[in-house]
Amino acid sequence: MAAKTTDLSALNDKQREAVNSDEQRILVLAGAGSGKTKTLLQKLIYLIEEKGVSPSSILAITFTKNATNEMIDRLIISADVSGQYESMIVDKRMDKATKDRERLIGQKKYKWIDGLTIRTFHSFCYSVLRNYGVNEFDNKFRIIGDEKRDEEDDLSKNVAPETTFEVVHKLLIEQCEEIDFLLRLKRYILDYFVEKIHLEKTYNSGLLNDGKYFTTLNGTKVRSKSEQYIADWLYRHSIKYEYEPLLNIKDFSFHPDFYIPDANVYIEHVSEKSFPMKDKEEQFEKGNLLLVKTYESITKDSALFNHTLDNIFKSRLPANYHKNISLSYREEFNGYHEYLRDFVTQIMRITDMIKVENFDIKTVVENAAKDQHERVRNFYELAIPIIEKYIQYCTDKSYLDFNDLISRSISLFKNYDDIANKYKSKYQYILVDEFQDVNNLQVELIKLLLTEKSQLFCVGDDWQSIYGFRGSNVSYIIEFEKHFPNSKVVKLNLNYRSTQNIVGASNEVIRHNKYRVEKEIYASKKSEQKIVVFIGNCEEENILFTALEVKKLLSEGINNDEILILYRRSKMASQYFQRFKKEGLRVQWKTIHAAKGLESKVVFIIGLTEGYGGFPDIWMEDRIFQVIKKANHDLLLEEERRLFYVAITRAKDKLFLITEKGNESSFIKEIPDIYTVVTNIPLQSVVEKIINCKKCFSQLEKLWVVCPYCGQKTD
Repeated sequence: MAAKTTDLSALNDKQREAVNSDEQRILVLAGAGSGKTKTLLQKLIYLIEEKGVSPSSILAITFTKNATNEMIDRLIISADVSGQYESMIVDKRMDKATKDRERLIGQKKYKWIDGLTIRTFHSFCYSVLRNYGVNEFDNKFRIIGDEKRDEEDDLSKNVAPETTFEVVHKLLIEQCEEIDFLLRLKRYILDYFVEKIHLEKTYNSGLLNDGKYFTTLNGTKVRSKSEQYIADWLYRHSIKYEYEPLLNIKDFSFHPDFYIPDANVYIEHVSEKSFPMKDKEEQFEKGNLLLVKTYESITKDSALFNHTLDNIFKSRLPANYHKNISLSYREEFNGYHEYLRDFVTQIMRITDMIKVENFDIKTVVENAAKDQHERVRNFYELAIPIIEKYIQYCTDKSYLDFNDLISRSISLFKNYDDIANKYKSKYQYILVDEFQDVNNLQVELIKLLLTEKSQLFCVGDDWQSIYGFRGSNVSYIIEFEKHFPNSKVVKLNLNYRSTQNIVGASNEVIRHNKYRVEKEIYASKKSEQKIVVFIGNCEEENILFTALEVKKLLSEGINNDEILILYRRSKMASQYFQRFKKEGLRVQWKTIHAAKGLESKVVFIIGLTEGYGGFPDIWMEDRIFQVIKKANHDLLLEEERRLFYVAITRAKDKLFLITEKGNESSFIKEIPDIYTVVTNIPLQSVVEKIINCKKCFSQLEKLWVVCPYCGQKTD
């Protein structure tokens, strides 16, 4: 019988309710700073000590390797009565490798900790497929990714010798051995990356490029899309041409549209914008030169267009003239490799989305084909063959990416009951941290591990769901009871981290979100000061104010690592960096996403301006991504607001919000005045002060000490 020694006295009522609950589906809905990880760990200890659960029956799932390590650290600290392990793990002089080694030693020392399964989603699936996945995939697989992921460093020993980018790029080059594909890809790159013809653009404004805005496949600039079609047709058929050569037959010089030397033919393309042709035609007749006219209408019908040009050249080129074009990827894309890199990156992103959203490629093809925009249709016509080849290539090479780890495990559990039942019977208790960040694949995996008897214990905060761009789906936590029927929700509503003003402000901000779970968070700490909102007249003033405040804080004894400066995007901080470096200030700088889970005594949030480059920064992604997952402006704004909530709640004692006069972020305006104090550098009056004599009221000059009209001394 297990010893009943679990001490729950350190928990508040709601934490204790969550830990003690025997419900089979439990969501602990935790506010920022409310001790959710502590509650999850206490649940784990309670199960072992109070309920007599075998550690081998417990699966705890995290999102990052760092979170896994932190959980193990806390468990070792709880078992180590000497306190030595805690002293070691917080020692900043000790390197990561040493700490990792000591953690492993500590884990092995306490058998109940070593018996637990504490893993990230990816690490857990890696173990499943390595040990039991032979019927689903090669169990000697290697992990392929586009960069080293520190949080998955326990998988690093089986990394593929090539990255995702390298493979996709290689497959793209191979596909370009098909000349038609190569030329269609080049046309796409020229149209939508170089010329950006899909963007509104007034080609007639100014005289840039002498009115030649359209780039042909051989790099020539021409004046119209129709002329581009003609030039590209000639290029595809390996027919050399000159564009707008200078010609003087007799009476005047002019520039015919095209000259084809091997056929000795001139082409004039006639459109509504063309100048009258009569004078030019007379010149061609006088010189007995062959002129062929093409018309705008043929460019609207591809069959007619090809037929017309074929008729022009089939009898005029030498009999032995070769039509087979010999092109190379390297030569064709010389100067455009930066755009190709972006194109490859888009393919990788689409591949990732297809996997996370669990889309069938045939459905993607159908949706793309129905899109109203040619650019979107063209993208998928080029991308889908590469995506299919990438998936096949990874299978051939026994590669799995991080999404594959989960999807292949799901497939294994669905197709092989014996393996699924092994894991279902093994793990009677499944604990999931940061549940607000789960995606479709991860939830499907969790459901496949559950039985009617097993307990699911999830901890998270819908107000801190900020990874929608990675595929996380906030509906799983907001509508938890819909996805996991007969469940119990416990709300942790006491914030131990931040002061009353900070907590109050964060409550008011998040209240503007419609899609959320209603909860009121209270602060356990009194406020010594209000949130400071600094409104500078320009960025230089904001930088100066921030630097001076940091110096002041340091002089008051606050350490560098107790001051955190947050920003929405990295580019916001570049000028701040330069000033701080000049001032010799060293201080923590992080994007808000990177700061999630952290806390600091003092927090500055910079760049709180409205509109592009500010915060909120609503990024409606390219339409090509909407084929797979539709964007919703209101939901994107709500995620931005959750990101602001995360930023605010990193602060323990002092919070500074930095904005600009006349362009203040709408998020600042959502904080009631009772929580803030506003400070700025006042604008100088535009009206010059007029000095009048106190005796005769005559107007005086600034430097006069005596009124010249009455003799009265001035102040």
